[in-house]
Amino acid sequence: KSGLDPGGAWHAWGMACLKAGNLSSAREKFNRCLKPPMDLNQLNHGSRLVQDVIQYLESTVKPILIADDDYFATLRELEATLRTRSLSLELMCEGKIQHNSYYQECLFYLHSYGTNLAIISFYMRHDCMREALLHLLNKESPSEVFIEGVFIPSYKSGKLHILENLLETIDPGLESWGAYLIAACKYLQRKNYYHILYELQQFMKDHVRAAMTCIRFFTHGAKSYTELGDKQTWLLKIKDHLKVYLQEVSRSSGRKKMAFTFRKKMSAADVSRHINTVDLQMEVTKFLHRCESSGTSQMTGSSLPTLFGNNNMKMDVACKVMLEGKNIEEGFGIAFRVLQDFQLEATEVYSKVAKQLVKQQKYGEIRQLLKCVNESGVAAKNDGDNIILNCLNEFKSIPAEDLDNLIQDMDSDENKIQAYVMCNKLRSAYLVSVRQEKTRAVQLVQHVRQLAENSGDDVVKAICTQWL
Repeated sequence: KSGLDPGGAWHAWGMACLKAGNLSSAREKFNRCLKPPMDLNQLNHGSRLVQDVIQYLESTVKPILIADDDYFATLRELEATLRTRSLSLELMCEGKIQHNSYYQECLFYLHSYGTNLAIISFYMRHDCMREALLHLLNKESPSEVFIEGVFIPSYKSGKLHILENLLETIDPGLESWGAYLIAACKYLQRKNYYHILYELQQFMKDHVRAAMTCIRFFTHGAKSYTELGDKQTWLLKIKDHLKVYLQEVSRSSGRKKMAFTFRKKMSAADVSRHINTVDLQMEVTKFLHRCESSGTSQMTGSSLPTLFGNNNMKMDVACKVMLEGKNIEEGFGIAFRVLQDFQLEATEVYSKVAKQLVKQQKYGEIRQLLKCVNESGVAAKNDGDNIILNCLNEFKSIPAEDLDNLIQDMDSDENKIQAYVMCNKLRSAYLVSVRQEKTRAVQLVQHVRQLAENSGDDVVKAICTQWL
């Protein structure tokens, strides 16, 4: 009459029936106020009303039907009480739990009015992981339901191995679990749970991704190559994963098609390249670890470069190897292989090293560097000269004698003139200019005279004029 929503009354009546142990009557009352969810895959446990029903049924010991003033339960009632004791306290295995009427009642309400997540969570609470997984597959629930309902509870309660065994039992190839497993890996990565991630990737036999996780274990948080030296076992694990992957690829290439759809794929050539990178990183690590231990190491950078980074980082590795040895020659071989293997811009790296040597005032080492570059067999004609020219921006800090020695080491006269001009040594520039072929010499001397005039160097200007 008052037009109020009768739902609350039906729910209260239903709960009263439940408490009285009248299960069939409760179903009828709840049918009038409970509704199934619009989307069975929504990430919650359904309406509050359904959750109340399930909560009550799970916590219930047995319908209490006490006759008048009978305070002492008969033996039979006591036995029944023990048999239907609280589900949440009992570790019920598959056989026993299903015969419990309260368990069946829970399932009735969950299947009629609950979400897939609610059903799966119920199974998980009562150690029926197999049923939870089969329900998930059967309903083709999205990955979020798997993560929220099965995966998170499993690893939090230390049952990841049980979950893995069940996944394998239900589908030995794991193909039907592919999307769920990849989603679990992404979730763990977002959470930075890399140890669980690595364990899961090994279970999935996803060797390429497992190798990538090992790279992170190797590089993450290391502040020095001494620390990286202690983490070299990860490099061996990367190689192991990649080798196993190569074996699997070669084994399956004879068959029609490789079934591993969810595992990361990579061409054999790429895998071999990565194995070479790991080998080279091992050499670099051993070398720099030795340098740091013996105290020859001088460079301190904010981040520690490794060969697993981008090309700029690889160039930093090459520089570090050359600069941290006892002398340039000691690390040049490894650095040269880094430059060759990754096809890096060699001149840029050599110039960087030379500039660093100027800062360290090791001018003799710059000459050593030029010798190594020339003897490497792949240097272009002007590489050595360009390295010196690139250092000369810092010429004010280089002592005169060392500066002269460096310029004298240049191959091309044109470059020597350019170098002298850069360093304001106009008289030396004039002396080299006049040795050139006549027409070119005239052009060069005119240029030097102009520079002398601009800078107010009357002596050089007069010499140039006289020669011209």
